[in-house]
Amino acid sequence: MDWYRPGAVVLQCGADSLSGDRLGCFNLSLKGHGACVEFVQSFGLPLLVLGGGGYTIRNVARCWTYETALLLKKDINDELPFNDYLEYYGPDFRLHLSPSNMENLNDPKYLEKTKIKLIENLRSVQGAPGVSMNEIPPDTYLGSDDEDEEDPDARISERHRDRRVAHDAELSDSDEEDAGRRFDDVAFDDDDEDEEEED
Repeated sequence: MDWYRPGAVVLQCGADSLSGDRLGCFNLSLKGHGACVEFVQSFGLPLLVLGGGGYTIRNVARCWTYETALLLKKDINDELPFNDYLEYYGPDFRLHLSPSNMENLNDPKYLEKTKIKLIENLRSVQGAPGVSMNEIPPDTYLGSDDEDEEDPDARISERHRDRRVAHDAELSDSDEEDAGRRFDDVAFDDDDEDEEEED
């Protein structure tokens, strides 16, 4: 936060790091996961919180419920209320997960070394670039100054469309192109062209 000084934060709260996830091999409790959300929220910046991965659906639902309550600063019961899906949360029917007996291999020295390495890496990275906001210029069709808008539903033949590629003010060294431009000034009926193709 000190290095980038963001104006807002987007936080993705993937739940595959929770205890009991079918694919994740971590052992976080809901309180541990939620502490990360509270930490980021403590900076007081505009915060957009998104869901994310998680392969034990009932635990993903628990996680998002708990973290929504944290963001709203609401206390919620650990005992789940009766609902149509209560059977999925058995046998304890509680919000919070019990961490498994997985051994914690995160040695404090290893964690400290990793933290120092991350901070050193951040020092070698420039801060986030500023993005200037500019007004988007209006759309123009091939530089045309015509104020008359064409009917978008009207059918335009490919031959007629091809003739629009060269702008009238464009200079040309070719007599053939000039002749083609003079032909553009002559009105023609697309229906007549279609009839000729059918014959």
